[in-house]
Amino acid sequence: MKICGVELKGNDAIICIMSRENGLYDIPNTRVQKISLVDAGDAEQVQGFQFAFAKLMEDYKVEKVVIRGRALKGKFSGGPVGFKLEAAIQLIKDLPVEILSGTFIKKALTRSQVDIDFRDTGLKQYQESAFETVFAFFEGSMYLQ
Repeated sequence: MKICGVELKGNDAIICIMSRENGLYDIPNTRVQKISLVDAGDAEQVQGFQFAFAKLMEDYKVEKVVIRGRALKGKFSGGPVGFKLEAAIQLIKDLPVEILSGTFIKKALTRSQVDIDFRDTGLKQYQESAFETVFAFFEGSMYLQ
């Protein structure tokens, strides 16, 4: 199964695509590591962001998207543009999207018996949170079965 982990930060959707087969993880090289929205007030640009994201998921045959959840209010809450990006991703037709809480991610990473050193993944440093999100989904889903 191929899944895309997403961290929404500012105007960017930072991604990490990962698949797991027979207990082996694979992180393919992707043509982009993040998709940005320049003007969140412009409906055409929001639609362009949504199209670019959907096309990337289609091209890499991603079956599901998992987004790192953010607080709705308080000191560490997400910004309004981030929630707009989240909605644009969630509204992509025929693409299942799930929001993972920080608590779920932390628990799954702690329980994981697989130890992957992020520096060995070949990903950029800013992709670490997206990587943790998708990895936690794979590892955490084993405990839910």
